[in-house]
Amino acid sequence: MESTEVEIIWSGPRGRAELLISAITPDDPESFSYEILDFEESAKLIIRVISDNLNRTRSTIDDILVCLAAADTSLDVVEKK
Repeated sequence: MESTEVEIIWSGPRGRAELLISAITPDDPESFSYEILDFEESAKLIIRVISDNLNRTRSTIDDILVCLAAADTSLDVVEKK
């Protein structure tokens, strides 16, 4: 059976990448993998979803993006205070 692989790539400070991933891993940690790559002045958070079902892949990506957006917005609010 064929599989689908999708990557979400986020760039920014490593500390924020760690906070973002910690906000989404409790939901469904076995549905994706991730790594954080360090560069000179920033980091990249790479989230991979691999599935043999295209609808499941889409649903997982949608969930991850919603959770990442909520976590990112929450971090913005906390940082402004």
